[in-house]
Amino acid sequence: MSIQSIEAETMALQAVAHIVAEDALRDRFFTITGLDPDTLRAGLAEADMQASVLGFLIDFEPDLVDFALAVNRKPEEVVAAWRTLGGGKGVEW
Repeated sequence: MSIQSIEAETMALQAVAHIVAEDALRDRFFTITGLDPDTLRAGLAEADMQASVLGFLIDFEPDLVDFALAVNRKPEEVVAAWRTLGGGKGVEW
């Protein structure tokens, strides 16, 4: 499955909105990643940050499924977007 980069970027920004809209998910994101809101905001245009946001959701299947449902996507489309943005480089499953 292939996702175009603009579509992947859009999905990553949707992921940010999804994460920050839920208090518990937002708190866990900032705790696990070590980021703060200003650093997240400053990096949103960067593919690495976008891939990292999607990677956070991918790392915990219930979060991945919740996000995919929220944006009317299949979980594998989220993974494809993550790969398009550079996530999982060098990792083949």
